[in-house]
Amino acid sequence: MPHSPSSAQRGRVRLARGASPWLLPTVAAAAVSLTRARRSGRWAAVAVPTTALAAGMLWFFRDPEREIAHGRVISPADGVVQSIMPWKDGRTRVAIFMSPLNVHVNRAPLAGTVTSVEHIPGGFVPAFNKESENNERVVWHFDTELGDIEMVQIAGAVARRIVPYVTQGTKVEQGERIGLIRFGSRVDIYLPEGIEPAVEVGQTTQAGVTRLDRG
Repeated sequence: MPHSPSSAQRGRVRLARGASPWLLPTVAAAAVSLTRARRSGRWAAVAVPTTALAAGMLWFFRDPEREIAHGRVISPADGVVQSIMPWKDGRTRVAIFMSPLNVHVNRAPLAGTVTSVEHIPGGFVPAFNKESENNERVVWHFDTELGDIEMVQIAGAVARRIVPYVTQGTKVEQGERIGLIRFGSRVDIYLPEGIEPAVEVGQTTQAGVTRLDRG
């Protein structure tokens, strides 16, 4: 059963795992510039952009608690449905574009066991571009009650690192946090044959909240 946070937990926002390499230097720079700005007007000019950047990083790497939805397949990502494409093997690919304003922590679309986590090197064109099919990516496979489920995290123009939280062989609950993509990116989920999408192109999704299958 999906974990349901308490009302107090739902109001809590933590920072995403894997944020430190980007977050710590910007926060440190902001702290130094603010301290020195008290003694020098020149440092005040530096403090404004560094503090704004640190605040932006804190916002980007937020990781709020979620009330996990009920459904056979739920969205693994916050974002906008970019495309819904029938696949030759009968599956349907739902591609979700994540802008820098979205939460970038991805969640398990179903409960099951992670059977593979494969990193594939590639380019870094914008994730909304058709050529992003050749971008760096991490391909996930889950053994679930619906069979094998494939999910792909695709790096964007800035997202030079995808950070998996779990490894092959891990059992996950539906809606559990499984990884992070830094900055603008895309997540593809392949619905099994016979599962009709409940979302439309242009629709906004929330990881762990938006149901992707039509019940």
